[in-house]
Amino acid sequence: MDFFLIYIPAFLVLLTVLVFVHEFGHYWVARRCGVRVEVFSIGFGPEIFGWTDKAETRWKISAIPLGGYVKMFGEGEYSGGGDSEHAMSAADEAVSFPHKTLAQRSAIVFAGPAANYIFAIIVLATLFMSLGQPHTPATVGKVIENSAAAEAGIQPGDEFIRINGSDVERFRDVQRIVQLRPGEPLDVVVLRDGKEVQMTATPKASEAKDASGNVHKIGLLGVQRSGMELKKRGPLEAVWEAAKESADLTVDTLTAVGQIISGKRDLKELGGPVRIGQLSGDTARHGFIPFISLMALLSINLGLINLFPIPMLDGGHLLFYAIEAIRGRPLGEKAKDIGFRIGLVLVLGLMLFVTINDLVNLPVFEFVKNLMT
Repeated sequence: MDFFLIYIPAFLVLLTVLVFVHEFGHYWVARRCGVRVEVFSIGFGPEIFGWTDKAETRWKISAIPLGGYVKMFGEGEYSGGGDSEHAMSAADEAVSFPHKTLAQRSAIVFAGPAANYIFAIIVLATLFMSLGQPHTPATVGKVIENSAAAEAGIQPGDEFIRINGSDVERFRDVQRIVQLRPGEPLDVVVLRDGKEVQMTATPKASEAKDASGNVHKIGLLGVQRSGMELKKRGPLEAVWEAAKESADLTVDTLTAVGQIISGKRDLKELGGPVRIGQLSGDTARHGFIPFISLMALLSINLGLINLFPIPMLDGGHLLFYAIEAIRGRPLGEKAKDIGFRIGLVLVLGLMLFVTINDLVNLPVFEFVKNLMT
C-alpha cells in the first residue's frame, strides 16, 4: 500500500514541481522578450485538463507525467528548431521565437536550467535560515586503526585546512572530496599545534549503500568527526551558503560523470526514474524537510543535466547558438535536423539504460511478485 499511498504521490509531486520550475523559467523569460507562448504543458501526450489565459497560452496537464514542455510561437518541429515553413506577417515575427535576437533566444533557453538552480538556492537558504545549516568543524575526533588516515600520519585534534588544493571549512567538505576519490593519492594539509602539516593520504576503496539500497564505490579516509551543530544563517549569508552548496554539488556531479566516462566509476551507479521514485518515497516517509531537501538537490541535477551540450537538451540549443555566434549565421536546417536526431537517440538510449539499470539494482521484480501473491 505504501507504493500507492506514498511512493507514487511523492514521485509525482517531486517531478511536477521540478518540471514546472524548469519550464516556467523558459516561459517567464520568453514573455519578457515578447515571445508568444502557445502551450505550457506538465507531462506529455493527450491533455487531461487545461485552460487558456488572456495571453493565448494553453496551460495544461497531460497524460504522461514524465517531463513537460513550453511551445513558443514560430518554433519548428523540434524545440528551438527552425523558422515556421509559412510566411509570417510583421506582427507575427514580432512575437516569434526564431525572429528574436541571438541573445534573447539564448537567454530563453538558459532560463530553464537557471530556474532550477534558483529554486534550489531559495529552498536551501530557507532551510538554513529557519532550521540552520549542518556544520561540523573539520577537526579530527578519532582516527581508525590501519586506516588511510593512520597510515598518512593524521592524528586526533588535527584540523583539515586543504585537500588537493581545495580549502576545507567543514568535515562534510572532507567527506565530499574523499568519497569521490577511492584509491587516489590526496595532498592533505592539516593544522596541528598552530602549524600547517602536509602529508599524502590515499583513501581506501569501499562500497556503501544509499537510502534506496543502491551500492556505490566510495573512498574512506578513516577519521571521525569531533561533533556537529546547526548554524542558523542570516538572509544574505543563507543565500551565499546555499549557492556554495549548489556549486559543490555541481562540481561533485561533474567529477562523478568524468569518472564514469574514464572508467573509474561503475555505470551501475547511474539512476533513472525508478530510482528517483524510490528515493522520493523513502525521503517522504521521513518527513517534509528531507523531501524538500531532496527536491532541491535534484533540481540542481536537473538544471546541470539540461546544460550538457547534447541536442534535444537546453545545452544542445546553446551549443547551436554558440556556433551561430561564431559563424555569423544559424546552422542550416539539415544540420539541425541531424543534430536533433542524434540527440534524440542519445537521450532515449540513456533513459532506456538507466531504467534497466534501476530495475536490475532495485527490488522491483520482487515487489511485483509480492503484488501477484
